[in-house]
Amino acid sequence: MGSSERMDLVGSAGDLPAARRILAALSADVVVVDADGCGEVGDLVEFVSERRTSVVVFTSAPDLGSLDSAVLSGLRGIVRKSESPAVLLNAVEKVHQGELWIDRSATSRMFMQLARQKAAEKNDPDRARVSLLTQRERQAIAALAADTSAPAKVIASRLCISEHTLRNHLTSIYSKLHLTNRLDLYAYATRHHLDKLAG
Repeated sequence: MGSSERMDLVGSAGDLPAARRILAALSADVVVVDADGCGEVGDLVEFVSERRTSVVVFTSAPDLGSLDSAVLSGLRGIVRKSESPAVLLNAVEKVHQGELWIDRSATSRMFMQLARQKAAEKNDPDRARVSLLTQRERQAIAALAADTSAPAKVIASRLCISEHTLRNHLTSIYSKLHLTNRLDLYAYATRHHLDKLAG
């Protein structure tokens, strides 16, 4: 999309679940998300990490540090609502061209956070594995660890997801943590305090 090309709106949604449904049916190069209306930052992080398309957030948050985890998960741009519409359009265009649209302070925080994380991971391979888990995967682990005898159907129902989605989460979890079954996962979750969600 160059300056001579038009931007087309392919859809709009009031929340992240509706956006997921639209994006399952339609193709978009860049998705703009109103971060103030999307729920918890963890929900935004999960949405960003599961997208193959670039995501830009539009926010009125005074502290953009709360969005750092989303940037580390692949968020491509952050635009404040106090900016002019032209800035948002410019951000969408730059992100579409493969660039990041984040301010210098965010860039500095990312580098510092990544440097600290790399140092910690070098000394603790389990911590590196756990850091790969999405919020939804952590919720699945906590639910499974809380009731080890519950069948997958019950766990999925408690998480308000399908059994198929739970199986997908488990496959991803086993791969990330280098585990093979629910018993191994329970032991690992207990040992690494993943059996309870952080408050």
